[in-house]
Amino acid sequence: MTVSDDEGVVYKRRRIDRGIKEEDEEDVVNVKHEILNVKEEAVNRSAGNEDSFNNGEIEKKIVKTLKEKEALGDGKLEEVQSEDEEVDEVEKEEEEEEEEEYKWWEEQDKDDTIKWTTLIHNGVLFPPEYEPLPSHVKLYYDGKPVDLPVQAEEVAGFYAHLLETTHAKNPIFQKNFFEDFKEVLKESGGSLNNIDIQAFNKCDFSKMHEYFVTLKEQKKNLTAMEKKEIRLEREKFEEKYKICILDGRKEQIGNFKVEPPDLFRGRGAHQKTGKLKRRIYPEDIILNLSKDAPVPPPPAGHKWGEIRHDNTVQWLAMWRENIFGSFKYVRLAANSSLKGQSDFKKFEKARELKNHVERIRRDYKMNLRNRLMIERQKAVAIYIIDVFALRAGGEKSEDEADTVGCCSLRYEHVTLRPPNTVIFDFLGKDSIRYYQEVQVDPKVFKNLALFKKPPKQPGHQLFDRLDPSILNKHLQNYMPGLTAKVFRTYNASKTMQDQLDLIPNEGSVAEKLLKYNAANRTVAILCNHQRTVTAGHAKSVAKSNDKIQELEWQKMRLKKALLQLEPDMAEKMPDFFKDIDSINKTSQAEIHHRILEREALKIQLKFKRENDKRKYEGDELLTEEILKEWMQKVDSLKAQYETELETGNVELRSFLNSAEKILAAIDKIEKRIINSQVQLRDREENSQVSLGTSKINYIDPRLSVVFCKKYDVPIEKIFTKSLREKFKWAIESVDENWRF
Repeated sequence: MTVSDDEGVVYKRRRIDRGIKEEDEEDVVNVKHEILNVKEEAVNRSAGNEDSFNNGEIEKKIVKTLKEKEALGDGKLEEVQSEDEEVDEVEKEEEEEEEEEYKWWEEQDKDDTIKWTTLIHNGVLFPPEYEPLPSHVKLYYDGKPVDLPVQAEEVAGFYAHLLETTHAKNPIFQKNFFEDFKEVLKESGGSLNNIDIQAFNKCDFSKMHEYFVTLKEQKKNLTAMEKKEIRLEREKFEEKYKICILDGRKEQIGNFKVEPPDLFRGRGAHQKTGKLKRRIYPEDIILNLSKDAPVPPPPAGHKWGEIRHDNTVQWLAMWRENIFGSFKYVRLAANSSLKGQSDFKKFEKARELKNHVERIRRDYKMNLRNRLMIERQKAVAIYIIDVFALRAGGEKSEDEADTVGCCSLRYEHVTLRPPNTVIFDFLGKDSIRYYQEVQVDPKVFKNLALFKKPPKQPGHQLFDRLDPSILNKHLQNYMPGLTAKVFRTYNASKTMQDQLDLIPNEGSVAEKLLKYNAANRTVAILCNHQRTVTAGHAKSVAKSNDKIQELEWQKMRLKKALLQLEPDMAEKMPDFFKDIDSINKTSQAEIHHRILEREALKIQLKFKRENDKRKYEGDELLTEEILKEWMQKVDSLKAQYETELETGNVELRSFLNSAEKILAAIDKIEKRIINSQVQLRDREENSQVSLGTSKINYIDPRLSVVFCKKYDVPIEKIFTKSLREKFKWAIESVDENWRF
């Protein structure tokens, strides 16, 4: 990608507009970069070759850097300072804006039937139209190239993209894709060269796949500046779709993009995996906005399906997708006021249940002996939902995945093992298998045996008198708005509260996080929030083990250096030095190799980034000679390591020149080892459990906030930036004494 003359002018003008003269800017930036490098060096130094670096030394080095650059003149340094002052002013303005933010959680008794008074937005963003493949890239059938119509070629491309993935090797995925592909081929009039495609195993998608791999590599090889330019251009184009005006204030929109056509993948053993998600057009979409709001123009040649003005709902647009016939909605972003209020009400409703739950439990235990079968089935269902956090479940049409919940359990989903063991085995939401062997109340066991009594057999409903609507209507006699789903949220949050109460306020932040994640994991297991082990998990674990081994090696080097300074310490502190030869020479050589490879790669990437920048700005590129000079650092380090391995003598940086400093460095290394081991254990324990689902959707976020405040853990360790925005109401509304 090259930069045109016009683009170059614009780029230069932007630099001048920042108030820095073109010929001076590089010098000013260099000063700032050197200051940042000093700070970064201090932060990133690890014990051994590069370690502790106190604040006094940082300040001295920054002063020295500035003095060395006095040739720039007072005006240039003032520009550096004034830019920093401008940043401070902007930050102050942003803080003032935050103070004026709409804090809906401070309002009371607000009518929630009307969601908004005025709503203005720009509609939805459609995916780009399909661009046909080059003429030489084709699907082959029985060894012959096929000229596909554009619509069919697009669908074939969806499969070709996934050719080397586990999805494309799944027989169900293949079957569903091929059926829909043939349907699209039929709709578009068949192949253009009259090749009749009937057998999937005769289709060869390899040429299409190779083309897509080439495109992916080309995109991957773009320079950082080119990628940034593309990203900024995309963000600029999308900007107007991201924001709406709700009751006179700006609110962010969440999923403003219409999903592009593709092959459905699903989770778990989904029966519809591989089916075609068809393209959505404006005619399929219903927009919702104020009566007096301007209707956003649809793409050329199209018109909107319908325009509504319904202020009792939160969605801005909706359409029906083709695979399940369900509706998709465009809603406000997770950090919006309406979404925040919805979350708040959901968790408050769950909190309200604690005032009624004992009465509900007393009643369902009593009804386990009720003469009426429907009352017994209600009692057993509520028991299962309450104790094991099952979803209510509902009837499915024949073409939907065979997923069930409590009310739709069938004979074969429940196995009874006397005296009171029940084995649940079925596909739950998203076709995730639910398998649990549990102990139940003896009366519940007897009732389940009664529900399975002949003439019932596999295929028959276990709760044949019950469905979710009957169950929820019964629950609302206890509390307005109570449903089976509220039980799930209540039990998840109550379990989390109980688990957090068991955590002692001691240990490092990493150790406290390990205990928090263990509590979160208990909830995720209760709610059956599983996930498959990611493809990169083994690599990640290996990398963590390498990191721990390198830290152990650094500690060993420091101890050897300590004995070089103070040989008598071996007799005074024998236990301290007992692990001084814990890493053999072969392992040390492997560690050296990893470190040197990493350093070499770091330098090569720095060289590439610098040349990418210079190319973009039209400056002279760095030569290979410069790269060789930079790589001398690696050669020097390699020679040092070889000498150390041969002689056993350790060469440390000059600032580690006393026993006290080396001991302090060893202490820091040991803390890093402990933290790394804790993080690795956490990662392995969570590899098959999805903590995010329960943390975001089922555990009251105020519990996480209370944990952070009570145990002095940074909130950033629990909630990402987007979650901190989503749960701002929780962060600002409770103190460490709040309880669910």
